[in-house]
Amino acid sequence: MDPDACCAIGVDGTRCALTTVADSPVKLCPAHLLAAYDWVARDVGVADLLAEPCLACGARVGVRYPSGWICATCEWRVGELPDGEVLPVRVDVVYYVRFEDRIKIGTSGNPRLRLAALRFDELLAFERGGRSVESKRHAQFAAQRFPGSEWFHAHPALIEHVRAVANGVEDPWQLYSRWRSEQLALRS
Repeated sequence: MDPDACCAIGVDGTRCALTTVADSPVKLCPAHLLAAYDWVARDVGVADLLAEPCLACGARVGVRYPSGWICATCEWRVGELPDGEVLPVRVDVVYYVRFEDRIKIGTSGNPRLRLAALRFDELLAFERGGRSVESKRHAQFAAQRFPGSEWFHAHPALIEHVRAVANGVEDPWQLYSRWRSEQLALRS
């Protein structure tokens, strides 16, 4: 018996003769690994990007089951429309974006729409809060501010603040989606 042969046994009792995947934790050929994956996925689901943002929370990642998709953030069934009485979820954020060597500190209750209207190189972070938090940040970094704007010199103190706000957050949009999901849950 070949030690590299697949250990799967067919319904007729014969063993699969195909070669296993070298680093597989179980001695299975590619076809049987995929069959096992599909069998497990029907119960635990498969995470993937949604075709469009979740209608309930705006998240972009979903979990696919044989019965359909749900949002990975708020578990809303994809394709179902939120109740007519449910108002859109609003979470005010202070955003930090970089354009060349400048950083903009702004606020929005709809950051996707707001940031779509801005020219910038990178979204650095979201901080939960509205105008009052934005005003505090503008005052905190007033010495680095370009007069008459919400743009600031990329000063080490401002860069350190942005790093602290973004600490542990790989994607600010995922954090924003979580905040929206939490806000939606609080309504229930």
